[in-house]
Amino acid sequence: MPNVGLPEIIIVLVIALVIFGPKRLPDLGRSLGSGMKEFKDSVSGKSKDEDDAPELEADSTTQTPAREPARDASA
Repeated sequence: MPNVGLPEIIIVLVIALVIFGPKRLPDLGRSLGSGMKEFKDSVSGKSKDEDDAPELEADSTTQTPAREPARDASA
């Protein structure tokens, strides 16, 4: 495996900044991070549906049922 030190990383970051510019660099980093997360999830076997399921269950338990209008006792 190649030995990558701090000077090499700085050179790569400066080249990326020159090529893509300061406005597109954060978007590029975000998309790279989300791609790595999706790859990691697919390798580990996690799916997006499994992650959303506990949130849906939690949302259904926090909802309060609709109340019926109060009835007159005299009627």
